[in-house]
This record gives sequence, structure tokens and C-alpha cells, in this order.
Amino acid sequence: MRTKIKTRFIHIGSFVLGFGFLGASDGIIFHQLLQWHSVIMATDRPGQIISDGIFHFAVTITLVIGGILLWLAGNPTNLSKGIRLLVGGILIGGGTFNIVEGIINHHILQIHRVKPGDPNALVYDLSFLAVGLLLLIIGIFIKRSGRTQLSSINA
Repeated sequence: MRTKIKTRFIHIGSFVLGFGFLGASDGIIFHQLLQWHSVIMATDRPGQIISDGIFHFAVTITLVIGGILLWLAGNPTNLSKGIRLLVGGILIGGGTFNIVEGIINHHILQIHRVKPGDPNALVYDLSFLAVGLLLLIIGIFIKRSGRTQLSSINA
């Protein structure tokens, strides 16, 4: 398989895997372990369990798709700076999950908050977004440093 196609699979697959991983982490940590919220809070407990189940099923499919794309890409160490592209993509995908989920579900749709009922709920919501932004920035930095070194090698 050509290097350009493998690189594309690493870019897309690592993003999808990171998006799914942060989604699964959110569901496990905030929904199940801390029991701070469910996907849809304005319903009875069985409705919350169903909404969380659909969410977990969706992020599981996302993880599988990301894994398949990375499997198709092959060993990232076979590409120049492949590990940087992989790690950067995972962080970008994870940060994107936090930002998209936080803005849409917490602020626009207001179907739940990170810690509903807490007097500092907005602080938790904004911290969730800040973590997402931090992951995104670090991921972009890691990927760009890999890409810069790639372009200087090819020059």
C-alpha cells in the first residue's frame, strides 16, 4: 500500500479512535462511576439507562471503526513520524469529542451538564470544554511537529 494512503488511514483512524475513546471515557467516568449525569437527564431512570446504552453502543462502533482504519494503515513506525501522527490524531479526536459534546449537549441543547444540580455546574461544563481544547491544541502541536519534520525530510 502506498505511503500516502497509509498516512491518510492513520490521520482518519487515529482521529476516529480518539473521538471514540474520549466518548467511552466520558460514559464510563461521568455516567457510570460518578453517576453525575446521563445522556438525557429529563427522563426516568430506565430512559436514562437506554440513552446511555445507545451512547455506549455508538462510541463502541466508533472505536471499532477507528481500530479497523488503523489496522488498514499498518504499523505507524513504518512511516516517517507515524507515531506522532497517530498520537496527535488521537488527541485531536478526543479533544474534538469534548468540545462538540460539551457545546451541543451542555450548552445548546442543554440535555445534561457535567455535574447537574451543583452550584458550580457551569465551572464543571467550562472545565470539560477547556480539557477538550487543551487536548486539541496538544494534538495539533504533536501532529504539526511531525508534519514539519516530514516536509523537511522530503525537501
